[in-house]
Amino acid sequence: MNTNNRTIELSPDAFKKLHHISTATLTTQLINRGFQNTFLTLTPLSPQKRMVGYAFTLRYVPMREDMADKQYDNDVNVQRVAVEATKEGDVLVIDAREDIRAASFGHILGTRLKAKGIAGLVSDGALRDTPGFKELGLPTYIKAPHATTSFVIHHPLEMNIPIGCAGVLVMPGDVIVGDGEGVVAIPAEVAESVAHDGYEQELREEFFALKVSKGASIKGVYPPNEETLAEFAIWRESNSQFPVQDS
Repeated sequence: MNTNNRTIELSPDAFKKLHHISTATLTTQLINRGFQNTFLTLTPLSPQKRMVGYAFTLRYVPMREDMADKQYDNDVNVQRVAVEATKEGDVLVIDAREDIRAASFGHILGTRLKAKGIAGLVSDGALRDTPGFKELGLPTYIKAPHATTSFVIHHPLEMNIPIGCAGVLVMPGDVIVGDGEGVVAIPAEVAESVAHDGYEQELREEFFALKVSKGASIKGVYPPNEETLAEFAIWRESNSQFPVQDS
């Protein structure tokens, strides 16, 4: 089984910036680059947490009874092999076919991911033990809760392959970002530039929102005219959460 999921590594600067950029901004940056279907409409169990990491994918197929004897074999069951194969900074992304008739993952395996330094867990299916996950501190995104164990409905078949999750293509190594709104899958080859450009967009829009909140009309501000851009350039010099390097 392939355990090498990363095709690129973000620069430290880009990685840090992605922790400050909303999924809304990221989708705009991706649309500007021709990627229109990148947002996974899933529910965050801890909306206050941010998630940034590299996709490690896992695909489930419908369960069939002749597969049941392998469900708890840690050396054979692909779900369990995947848990051990993930690396620090990965996000485990599960294709559960959007089937929420049983859970796709549980708390003990989630605890193992957390202990390994995994960046997050994303499933377009259900999750059991959701109260425990909320206390675990692992950024987690799901379609729904369900108490029933996974093997009633799901059989893990493959890992580290292209999958569909919540109607979005996710490739191994894609950069996965989550916030209180949902999850974005950023194609690896554009992730570095998206991080830098997205951060600058966030700063501009913070400035525009500040002007509007003080009574300015959106005319000439959103979108900005030359006067507003000149004002922004001055404001930008002293308003950055961390030093911005040339991209």
